[in-house]
Amino acid sequence: MNMKHLYLIITLLLLLPSCKESNKERITRLVNEWEGKEIIFPKNPIFTRYATDTLDYKIPKSKYKVLIYVDSVGCTSCKLQLPKWKELIAYTDSLTGKQIPYLFFFQSKDKKELQYILRRDRFDTPVCIDRNDGLNRLNKFPSELMFQTFLLDEDNKVTVIGNPIHNPLVKDMYLKLLTGKSSPAFNVASTTAEVINDHINFGMFHKSESKTTIIGIRNTGKAPLIIVDVNTSCGCTTVRYDKTPAQPGDTLKIQIKMTPEETGFFNKTVAVRCNTNRPIVITITGNVLQRTEGGIKNT
Repeated sequence: MNMKHLYLIITLLLLLPSCKESNKERITRLVNEWEGKEIIFPKNPIFTRYATDTLDYKIPKSKYKVLIYVDSVGCTSCKLQLPKWKELIAYTDSLTGKQIPYLFFFQSKDKKELQYILRRDRFDTPVCIDRNDGLNRLNKFPSELMFQTFLLDEDNKVTVIGNPIHNPLVKDMYLKLLTGKSSPAFNVASTTAEVINDHINFGMFHKSESKTTIIGIRNTGKAPLIIVDVNTSCGCTTVRYDKTPAQPGDTLKIQIKMTPEETGFFNKTVAVRCNTNRPIVITITGNVLQRTEGGIKNT
């Protein structure tokens, strides 16, 4: 086993907060199965913008390309995290001169929902609506979300398996290969931090409203504190945060905005990864009400 292969296994193991032996064995098997495997694309896949306008777009030949497959299971918005993909695409574009194609294949049962998500997040990258799940049928992808994204070489062979949006270690691995540079966050000393309020209760509000709050994370250590990555459990939650490091004793601010897509009680999480030993988890709760002609009601 070469060092690159071993590092890939270690990186994927870190995707899981705690690994039973069976999980470790499965990850090792997935790496053995997928590393170097050629991805077969359907003939003449049709790409669209906003899942509406058909584009004259062909899968280009390039040194690397990123393949993102999204199945129809579960919350599409939660899995997509399109604002984070936009950031990653913009960053790699700026360093590579837009030489890295990002290929999104959606096996969506609800085209209207997908159109809404794409327009809401202003995501204008070409996407393929793979209604018959042709890409998956040709390749038989793993069922877990974290193993449905691939970095491919010029021959469409898998170089890295793993989702860079949902794990900063995988993201760093992608960036090293695509741009020759690590994420700046991995080159700083570790510190300690505490969140000023890790439970936000938005109370009752109706579906057409958005709720916003700002929390602080105080640097309690001796090195500068930076935010490496932020993951949300739902696409209806967006986050903005300070990019400038906080010196010891100072505080980083995080703005969390909730725009509900469904009514009823909710319990969402925001995981903030800093240059600390553990991520900071913020819980957001509330109750979304449905507006009616006579007012609002709880559904």
